[in-house]
Amino acid sequence: MELEYLYPSPFKTLISFHLLIEQLEEIAKSDIEYRANYAKSLLKQVEDKPELINGIQDVSFIKENETTIRNLLADLFPTVLTHNEIKAVTLPFINFTFNYTERFKKILNSSGTTFDFEIRDFDEHQFYIMNCHIILNIYYNQNIDNRQPLFYDIPDENGIMNHYRILYNADFIEVIPTDKMIPLSQEEIYELIDNYDDLALWKEKFPPNSWILKGFGIVTLVDVTVESAVSNLKTNLLKSEVEKHNFEHDFEDIFKSIFKTKDVKIGFAKYNDYTANFEKSFFNEDKLVSYLLHDIEDVNCESVLCNFTLESLLDKKEKIVVSDVEKFQSIALAKRLLKQNIKSCILVPIIKDNKLLGIIEVVSSISRALNSINANKIDLILPYIVDTVERSYNEIENLEQAIIQKEYTTIHPSVYWKFKKEAQNYISSASNTKDYIFKEITFKEIYPLYGQIDIKGSSEKRNQTVKSDLKSQIEALIDIVSTIKESNDLIILDQKMFELMGFLEELNSPLKADTEQQIQRYIETEIHPIAESAKAISTVEVKIKDYFESLDPKTGMFYKSRKDFDYTLSVINKKMASILDEKQAEAQKIYPHYYERFKTDGVEHNLYIGATIAPSVPFDKIYLNNLRLWQLQTLCEMELEHHKIKETLPFVLEVTSLILVFSSPLSIRFRMDEKRFDVDGSYNARYEIVKKRIDKAHILGTQERITSKEKITIVYSHSHEEVEYLKYIKFLQYKNILEPSIEQFEIEELQGVSGLKALRVKVVNDIVLDKKYSYQDLLNEIS
Repeated sequence: MELEYLYPSPFKTLISFHLLIEQLEEIAKSDIEYRANYAKSLLKQVEDKPELINGIQDVSFIKENETTIRNLLADLFPTVLTHNEIKAVTLPFINFTFNYTERFKKILNSSGTTFDFEIRDFDEHQFYIMNCHIILNIYYNQNIDNRQPLFYDIPDENGIMNHYRILYNADFIEVIPTDKMIPLSQEEIYELIDNYDDLALWKEKFPPNSWILKGFGIVTLVDVTVESAVSNLKTNLLKSEVEKHNFEHDFEDIFKSIFKTKDVKIGFAKYNDYTANFEKSFFNEDKLVSYLLHDIEDVNCESVLCNFTLESLLDKKEKIVVSDVEKFQSIALAKRLLKQNIKSCILVPIIKDNKLLGIIEVVSSISRALNSINANKIDLILPYIVDTVERSYNEIENLEQAIIQKEYTTIHPSVYWKFKKEAQNYISSASNTKDYIFKEITFKEIYPLYGQIDIKGSSEKRNQTVKSDLKSQIEALIDIVSTIKESNDLIILDQKMFELMGFLEELNSPLKADTEQQIQRYIETEIHPIAESAKAISTVEVKIKDYFESLDPKTGMFYKSRKDFDYTLSVINKKMASILDEKQAEAQKIYPHYYERFKTDGVEHNLYIGATIAPSVPFDKIYLNNLRLWQLQTLCEMELEHHKIKETLPFVLEVTSLILVFSSPLSIRFRMDEKRFDVDGSYNARYEIVKKRIDKAHILGTQERITSKEKITIVYSHSHEEVEYLKYIKFLQYKNILEPSIEQFEIEELQGVSGLKALRVKVVNDIVLDKKYSYQDLLNEIS
């Protein structure tokens, strides 16, 4: 029977002892008589067996000459170490082995199987490339570090899985090329090293059976059962919930390997700090078993533990080891354990930040299987268990929030309480029905505040940057095609020049919706292939190289002007939003209110204030006045910040600010389909209509927009709103935040909305705001 690999290999394998025999021949010439005689004796035994030198292909030869081979390998397999070392003869990465040490034989006999198991997590890809590494290192002297931990998992007679690290000695292996071998240059070797994942490339350079692997290797196994079990435990604890479908079984198998006994089970009792109870806990949707609790859901700790165990576990937070439970039959805990056929146990408190989270229960039905000596192995894995239990607790504590985010959205803290209440209703009913219908969340009789700081003319400027980049790119391509034409006077190049010039002319007109896509498609399909094919022309080589280096990696187009615009827009939005968020934290101290903001070409914000949002805090309209004054001052700060940074940005963009005043209380409802709040009721819809259309509105009878750079526009409907905001404006003028001039005008009729008016005032752009004024400050100034 010929030796065959499990997977295709670049090697044809010959088991040979030629290198060892050559060493014996040298020893036979030695002046040390006993060494020389020993070597000659061995050589005498093998002289009529040329296969040992030329190579063994039929593995039955090894069985027939087992004694001769064992004698030949005696120096490498010393008899005095045969009961200690786990060694055998093999070839790297294959399962065929022979000449086992006695300890290796004992392990195989205990497993009840022949040595035909596979290397853990070792696939065809790894097998082929690691064989190629042998060739690169031995034949091409590359010194590639291909070392990675390889393991065998071998069960013992009790079914406990033991883990062994594999070590190879390849001193007696020779790599010989065949006529199928493909010689490799250093550049080709570098290409292979840089493409580990390309198995097809490796097979191309090292075809199957193109090399001979001649000789033998020595495999040594090191028992790393505990270390591997700890590593597997870490891996299991880090798995996602989806991957933990067989977690409890895997978990117990790991503990069996750690404690070297098949009779080990794991339980867990959660500790409730508020009630001082032990409770059964959930993990991966299944209730974990607890041997402390047995058949009850929860119980007071004092009812389960005696004074000693109570003090050790809860007060001192030390583990308890009972190697023989039957010795303590008079104690209630021992009775409960014996009822479950538990004869030895280890109880380990799970502590995080000096807080008791629960008790890990390691139990066995075998007396003294668990004891004070092997209990110390728990210390190896305890940190990972602690972290996992804490993570599980955090997940449970965050369940309400998870439900809210799934069924609703990320909720502002001011209204979180109402969503939490609905989540609690769901949790309390979840055990009874799966058809719970989430209620819509509404807040009635609340006052809205809307404001925005908008990038002035952003659409036009964005189109300008698109045109600028497209023009630059087309001009560069016209230059390239023109230069190519000097060397290759092809008619098709005239046509391409004409088409490019046409696009350039088209860009002098207003940009159409699909112009950019048309030009990009044309360049990629019609012009780039020409440029690629002309790279070898010396007169245009540098231009083409510079052109392609100028392309944006993501879009494949020129992106300088657009990049400057996008960067500027991003900086402005980020800065404006950060000011608004920072000031909003202060505003919440005025009165709890709902807040949301949106970043588009600028920053918009919505505020809603009223008693229904904060039912525990008495509401008064003075809080609304304060919030309106806060909003006006915050927009002033945002205007000032923009004025300060705009000259430092690569693209000059102006901003305009707007406040919409709406004094009638309205209702907002959380839209389940859109996962956001919206005004509720047809009457209140007028407010939303105005919000969406007001920033593009004109002053009545003119073509001038109501918003203007460095000015804040305040839109209102009623005279009392005008009076209120004039007070705010005059107060801020007095504080030298707003300029003295105030513009007042009517706004053109919007679709379905008429009678709107506005105030417009300019922000003083050379001051430093170091104080926020309240409505009370305004009243104090008036009085």
